[in-house]
Amino acid sequence: MIQFQNVNFHYKKRTPLFKELNLEIPAGNIYGLLGKNGAGKTSLLKLIGGLLFPKSGAINAMGFNPSERFPAFLSDLFFMPEELHIPAMKVSTFAKVYAPFYPKFSESQFQRYLRDFEIADDHKINGLSQGQKKKAMLSFGLATNSRLLVLDEPTNGLDIPSKSLFRKTIAGAISDDQTCIISTHQVRDMGNLMDPIIILDEGKIVFNDSVEAIAQKLHFEVTYSRGEPTDVLYAERVLGGYMVVKENKFKEETEVDIEIFFNAMMANREGIQSLFQ
Repeated sequence: MIQFQNVNFHYKKRTPLFKELNLEIPAGNIYGLLGKNGAGKTSLLKLIGGLLFPKSGAINAMGFNPSERFPAFLSDLFFMPEELHIPAMKVSTFAKVYAPFYPKFSESQFQRYLRDFEIADDHKINGLSQGQKKKAMLSFGLATNSRLLVLDEPTNGLDIPSKSLFRKTIAGAISDDQTCIISTHQVRDMGNLMDPIIILDEGKIVFNDSVEAIAQKLHFEVTYSRGEPTDVLYAERVLGGYMVVKENKFKEETEVDIEIFFNAMMANREGIQSLFQ
């Protein structure tokens, strides 16, 4: 589906963001692209969508070079940026104007998603809140039935009930022949939805594997001790004790906490990476 081969990229007069970056994202699944603010998540997504161009190296997405922005590529890609700048028009008008660019667009699906998100199609988009705009655009994006959906920080601006509905809607809408990439630093909002997990840090892919692989290699548990545990890969203070991550030596099945796993990767990258080599 998507391949990066020795990709180099930098902004003007800045230090390189990506150096010889290699990444492979097979078709299918809802991928979580995680990273701290400034890690390069948005830049990576824009390279996939052909909105930025690599200085060297090659990118292949669905058999196309994104930089060439062929209509056949763009008609099977829906990209929702974090900041939405949408023309002043009704939701229904937006769909009429832009749906022809997507051959697989479904009006009935669009209306269903709008109802789920409680967005009226006669409302003007520029009069909606940021969260409502995102729900309207997500409704449109899902209705395009594009093979590749790229969502940059989609839960920013959503209230708690909307985040729950977002997870439910995405999980039910993505088919086996579609690929969805969700970039977020709000890991707790999306933890049960994303699999596999890609972690980007300082312009490098530091992790790219499935939740199942994490469960096989790592053990998550809460330990109720006064002092911070020292014989673990990572420990984080929680109410009454510590949430710890340690090597799963005895192959015990525990529930993977993606937020804790991400924090562990940031704090002890080498220790955790060594278990996945």
